[in-house]
Amino acid sequence: MLTCGQAYSTPVADADRTPRHSISEVAAASGLTAHTLRWYERIGLLDPVDRTHSGQRRYSDADLARLAFLGRLRLTGMSVADQLRYVELARLGNQTYEARHELLVEHREAVRQQLADLHATLAVLDYKIDLYAGKAADAATCATTDRKKQSA
Repeated sequence: MLTCGQAYSTPVADADRTPRHSISEVAAASGLTAHTLRWYERIGLLDPVDRTHSGQRRYSDADLARLAFLGRLRLTGMSVADQLRYVELARLGNQTYEARHELLVEHREAVRQQLADLHATLAVLDYKIDLYAGKAADAATCATTDRKKQSA
């Protein structure tokens, strides 16, 4: 049996569906707040979460696997609406493989463009950093020369 953190950090396709993780454990493992977890359930990103006899939410390893995947999609800038579309397609079963594939391929292209833009931006930053490092070194040399002239 996996801990909550293990289930989140190493999700598997056939994850255990036994409800056992509390909302606070899931929040700690995922970095999401309890409020966000409840919101994900309310809007349908997560299936209705099982509850104990006292009403406390209990998440399964399968819930954590979905949260981990959604977290990766969020990091790439996928909108909540597109994430929800993906989840809705997944709920419809195997007949939606092609539609899910299309959605992810389109998003991958957007991510590739973001990466290209970031690489170009990084090149500009590197250029400026190198430029200012050279100017700072020149300024330090000038300051040292000026101090030597003043003390002479």
